[in-house]
Amino acid sequence: MKYRLLLVFSLFIFTIGCKEPSTTTDPLLHYVPRNSAIIIKINDKPSFSSELENSDLIKTLSSTTTYNAVLNKLNSLQYIQPSGESILAFVELGKENFELLLVAENTNDLFQVSDEPNIEVENINYEGKSFDKYSIDGTDFFSTVIDNKIIVGSSQILIENLIRNNKEFNVAEPLTKLYQIASRQSSANIFINANKSNSLLHHILDDAHKVGISKFTDWISMDFNTNKDHVKLNGISMSQDSIMSFGSLFKNNHALTPRTPNIAPIGADAILTYTFDDYKAFAENQKKYLDRSTVLDATFKAVEEVGHVFLNNDKAIILHTYGSEDILNFLDSIKKSSQEYQGNEIVALSESDFLEQYFTPLINGYKANYYTIIEDAFVFANTTETLKTIIGNFKNASTFEKTSTYKTAKAQLADESSILFISKADGIEYFLNEYFKKDISKDITIKDLAEYSFAGQWVADDNFHHTNILFQKIAHETTLNKTIPYFTLQLDTEIATLPQFVKNHRTNKDEIVVQDIDNVLYLISTDGKIIWKKELKGKIQGRIEQVDLYKNGKLQLAFTTNNQFLILDRNGKEVLPFNLTFDGGNLNPLAVFDYDRKKDYRFVVTQGNKVFMYNRQGQIVKGFKYTKAEKPIIGTPKHFRVGRKDYLVMKLEGGELKILSRTGDVRVQVPNKIDFSDNEVLLHKNKFTVTDTKGRLYQIDQNGKLTAANLDLLPDHGLDATTNTLAVMNDNVLTIRSKKVELELGVYSKPRIFYLNDKIYVSVTDIQNQKIYLFDSQAKAISNFPVPGNSLIDLSDMDRDHKLELVAKDQDNAIIVYKIN
Repeated sequence: MKYRLLLVFSLFIFTIGCKEPSTTTDPLLHYVPRNSAIIIKINDKPSFSSELENSDLIKTLSSTTTYNAVLNKLNSLQYIQPSGESILAFVELGKENFELLLVAENTNDLFQVSDEPNIEVENINYEGKSFDKYSIDGTDFFSTVIDNKIIVGSSQILIENLIRNNKEFNVAEPLTKLYQIASRQSSANIFINANKSNSLLHHILDDAHKVGISKFTDWISMDFNTNKDHVKLNGISMSQDSIMSFGSLFKNNHALTPRTPNIAPIGADAILTYTFDDYKAFAENQKKYLDRSTVLDATFKAVEEVGHVFLNNDKAIILHTYGSEDILNFLDSIKKSSQEYQGNEIVALSESDFLEQYFTPLINGYKANYYTIIEDAFVFANTTETLKTIIGNFKNASTFEKTSTYKTAKAQLADESSILFISKADGIEYFLNEYFKKDISKDITIKDLAEYSFAGQWVADDNFHHTNILFQKIAHETTLNKTIPYFTLQLDTEIATLPQFVKNHRTNKDEIVVQDIDNVLYLISTDGKIIWKKELKGKIQGRIEQVDLYKNGKLQLAFTTNNQFLILDRNGKEVLPFNLTFDGGNLNPLAVFDYDRKKDYRFVVTQGNKVFMYNRQGQIVKGFKYTKAEKPIIGTPKHFRVGRKDYLVMKLEGGELKILSRTGDVRVQVPNKIDFSDNEVLLHKNKFTVTDTKGRLYQIDQNGKLTAANLDLLPDHGLDATTNTLAVMNDNVLTIRSKKVELELGVYSKPRIFYLNDKIYVSVTDIQNQKIYLFDSQAKAISNFPVPGNSLIDLSDMDRDHKLELVAKDQDNAIIVYKIN
């Protein structure tokens, strides 16, 4: 019942920009009608119920009429206690009438009704099968058992339909895919069938704004997480490639970091932004979406962000560009007059509907009567007063990005967004009044929501969007911007390896592994206690990898020492046959390949020019041909997947780069020799990327074409990269995505990139001055850094409280963990 209120808020975010036009499946799904509008997979009902009961936001909404109307429909759930997973479905029976269906494994203690004094049970026969009708204190519900699955419905017709048609039920392919990738760590997962949810949306929207959520997407999957201070819905939305939905407008475009918060005034009620890095692709998508015969002219081809700023019951539009000539020429042609305000020219325009013509459906019904220019952005408004407010706030550095509302939301969201919506309570009031039926908008008072930040984010990725919806209690600045030592732990002797996080599969929290110079390996708990110590015969080479050998969710530690390949279980015991010894030693760090992410691992051990590839049974992979390299192998072999092809990449002494297929055949021929620097081979922009000792950056595409750029780097420079982010440490200058940060003089580690909670972090450590630095993807320092430490870090949400922790060496024989609030 409490979910319906969450749905009210999450669905309205979808409406803001939408005013225009097999593998194994969980058995429980086969008992859910295909016309279900919403399916909630409850992974742990006690946890789910506890989260709902302890959420301050849901407590706030519990007094509303809407909440209680839904509560009445879901009254029967209080008598049902599934012992494992269960599915809750909302099925439409008749126009805008949604009934409830619950499916679970049948157990003896499922119904908690024995102590109810006013209970009546009636057995009903229907088409050769029977079902029960329960009446308890005015609440009626119905249940039947099919194939040892208990099915409970709020409507007799629903149960009868299920009995009559259950053999015909099959699961939609998109739902199957979404169901398989949903996080089991969440207490519940929510799946919305957009094509079946339109009437539910119409039930809460006013008549003037009744649009189908199916115009945005086909299916939405969200993992539900909540605690006292927040409600989070994270997942993906999926559309058919053949159907033009609102999300299709962002096809063949990459999300960018929105800049509208940098210009929107601090008093703005809400912002809504759309970004794309290829206007031409957007215009082509727009043509198809609107069924236009041609694309409009390229006047606005330099636009890469459309921003809406909601301010004092008015709205401004901001177009962020990388070039202004064509737009200026166009605006000059319709200029009426101008005035000066605080150094900015405010121009009155003779035409006002051009923004809708060029950017519908991102902009609808907007009259751009005036505009001004701020930095690289064109700011449009209905009135000069709105523009003056924006100009004055910008000149005073009082912008939306500095608000606690924005900071609270942004801390939980990805840097890049295709669509981003962030709102204060006043913004929520605006949208409730503008889009929703009056009984809903009047039901929720703004004072109840004043301490919350509200956000919705979509990141386009082919035919689906990463989706984040957030209701977060606003944090105070002192809470947001504080990095504190969490614990330190002294070992028996000096540390030999970098401390790193590993997952405890029992608790789903992270623990720490580190080795000392006596070759003793430590496993350290989340709260800083030593769980066990194990003496090895040598120093661990590189990072420890975690694997699930038996595909049962239980994780093991895999690594090489100087002369051994070992896998240890959770308790530090060797997992046979993975205790292999190699005569002569000198092993490189272990490489673990999981080609299809099915846990059919390939373990690659390299020794000089020898290559040993093992399967997860500990046997040599017979089909792999590249067992002896032409020269000794340098470092760890790497596996990359580009498109549908796998590439195994190795650096050899003498400057040869080997790029192989799964079977060990040469997949890409690299003609040039490279004097490799002490950095790994990386994949950046879908190209194999290395540097040499003379400071040149080499990139090789899948056809073997090599390009080189002289970056004038010192021989001991550091490099790390992801698909879209390149970080370089050269002397005391850190470069992230071409943005340079000059640090104080010191001796710096290589940079390391982390991707956590949909955000990029880049860390370097000044070993000489024992300082740890942490930056975001825009080369902006994270608050309260640097902090003391003298090694490369590892970064993770160790205790799953949605706040990051980092671990590093503190003193020579101690580790330190910091919590970043």
